[in-house]
Amino acid sequence: MSKKQQVKPGLGLSIGVFVAAAVIISFGVLRLGVDAHIPIVFSAVLVCIVGLTVLKMPWSQIEEGGLNAIAVALQAVVILMIIGMVIGIWIQSGVVPTLIYYGLSILSPSIFLLATLLITSIVSISTGSSWTTSGTVGIALMGIAHGLGIPAPLTAGIVISGAYFGDKMSPLSDTTNLAPAVAGANLFDHIRAMVWSTGPTYLIVAAICIFLGMRYAGGALDAEKISAMQQMMQAEFNIGLLGFLPPVLVIALAMRKTPAIPGLFAGVLIAAIMSALQGNGIGDIIDAIHYGYGASVSGEIAGAEGEALLNMLSQFNLNIAPEMAAEVGEMLSDLVSRGGLDSMMWTISLIFCALFFGGVMEACGFLETIVGSITRQVKTVGGMMGSVIGTCFLANLFLGDQYLSLVIPGRMFKTAFEEKGLAPRMLSRATEDAGTLTSALIPWNTCGAFQSSVLGVPTLAYAPYAFLNYLNPIVSLIMSYMKIGIYWRKEDGTDVVAREKP
Repeated sequence: MSKKQQVKPGLGLSIGVFVAAAVIISFGVLRLGVDAHIPIVFSAVLVCIVGLTVLKMPWSQIEEGGLNAIAVALQAVVILMIIGMVIGIWIQSGVVPTLIYYGLSILSPSIFLLATLLITSIVSISTGSSWTTSGTVGIALMGIAHGLGIPAPLTAGIVISGAYFGDKMSPLSDTTNLAPAVAGANLFDHIRAMVWSTGPTYLIVAAICIFLGMRYAGGALDAEKISAMQQMMQAEFNIGLLGFLPPVLVIALAMRKTPAIPGLFAGVLIAAIMSALQGNGIGDIIDAIHYGYGASVSGEIAGAEGEALLNMLSQFNLNIAPEMAAEVGEMLSDLVSRGGLDSMMWTISLIFCALFFGGVMEACGFLETIVGSITRQVKTVGGMMGSVIGTCFLANLFLGDQYLSLVIPGRMFKTAFEEKGLAPRMLSRATEDAGTLTSALIPWNTCGAFQSSVLGVPTLAYAPYAFLNYLNPIVSLIMSYMKIGIYWRKEDGTDVVAREKP
């Protein structure tokens, strides 16, 4: 049977297949507590069986749909591999520790909440990971807030706002690479498009932090812990303004519209040169790029006790109380022991599974049928963006994983956006505005469960204070209806920002 003779699935069948897949994935992730990979694979198998038996499609056509979906993301996969290299060598060369060191220096009792927002944003942008930020610096800030008498849910909400801002806007983030890959947009075009909706939202959140933080201006920061963290980072890494060079270089290349792959790899090379000049051998540099950085000073201190711990503090000239040193050593060890090419393989395999699932859903016509029913009455840009934002939230709600909330809506609405004349970056922006951010607001979503676990605050308790995560989709929707920051696709294939279609 040719593609033109393919049986069109009805809306009831399409929704039934989608719901069945959602149940399989949700049961595996939420009930069984397993990674999403295999549940997604079984969901894809279900879709394939329905396509073969009910729609009478040839296997070659279903397979082609799944493989084509994966092919779309191959550039993003290469970028993710380079990102793993970047993180490993940026830690070894002192780039990430430098950003954290100076970020901690801006803490002040009168602006603690704003400083928390800025610090978590800086760390998340430099690592590309909201989970890493919350699980390390976020925990430290939660402890500092406790000493100030600032409520844990409020602090956790601000930590998550900053962490997800950096995750969303960093070219090192897996979701920031996945969203444009699925939508067919360029990475840095995607980031520039997100500035329209995320920039104003961030300013609103910063203003809220200043307003709420004024009542805690009389508190005293735990200067001892901050000093201990900075001392230990200085003992293990080369901390200095030179550490800003690699990120500045990558940002400058991005502003000059250098393609993402050579731009990011330039960051790897300059950091590798810095690491070599600091005395690291070629083998150590390659290991950091391939397998990530392994903590040395902080790792040794974290595992030491008694006399051995005192000797290490003396050896590294650290003026830190032993109990504080052990606590900070463990915290820093967790923060810096990461990165490398290998660290991205879990994410890449999940992306492949999710893309194949979305591809076979699309090949069988289920996505086209569902989207058609949603967009049939949509006449405005705001309505189109709202449809994507709502679908991303529902995907986070029912599928339990932020990657699926990017892949599925991205595949569902890609053709509809093309037909409306909207640039691909509008679709990728909408999926990130809702898919990436709302994942942390749902208790049974993998992101919500993780954040609640590491910060020690129930998801529904911090959710009202995760201002960026729920305000950004609202701001995005309002701006879309006001036709502000709308990118249209011109006939020559280029994008243009305008209120109306050119």
